[in-house]
Amino acid sequence: MTAIDELLRRNAELGNIVPGDRSSPRPSMHVSILTCMDSRIRVFEIFGLKQGEAHVLRNAGGVVTDDMIRSLALSQRKLGTREVLLVHHTNCGLELVTEDAFKDELEQDSGMRPTWSVEAFREVKDSVRGSVNRVRHSPFLPHRDNVRGFVYDVRTGELTEVV
Repeated sequence: MTAIDELLRRNAELGNIVPGDRSSPRPSMHVSILTCMDSRIRVFEIFGLKQGEAHVLRNAGGVVTDDMIRSLALSQRKLGTREVLLVHHTNCGLELVTEDAFKDELEQDSGMRPTWSVEAFREVKDSVRGSVNRVRHSPFLPHRDNVRGFVYDVRTGELTEVV
């Protein structure tokens, strides 16, 4: 059995028991949460979210890339969100790579060097600050005032705001 098969089996067993309002694509709390794809970050549980309350965006590192700006622009302009909550975390995989080394590896394996940025970092708080600044300075986002960034401790579950 593949991992996908197992997930489908679990879904069939679970049924329709997840609470929340599914009637609209507009998040009822008018917030977008951008975080890392790390499987230890259980966004709905961490914030006690129900379905329909928030847009949850994820990528490697939880960094604000052009694609995240694209998603946030749609979220704000077409679906009514007004706040952005950024959540990076301790012990992130992006702390284990460097921009050039990873691009070199990809180029060696594929014959092509990626044009996109890896967004590797050494200090998670600096990465949070950079992402907050990207949101606050994006001309594509009408709601840039209520943007806050946090570091989630994967061991303790504690959230620490980065100012």
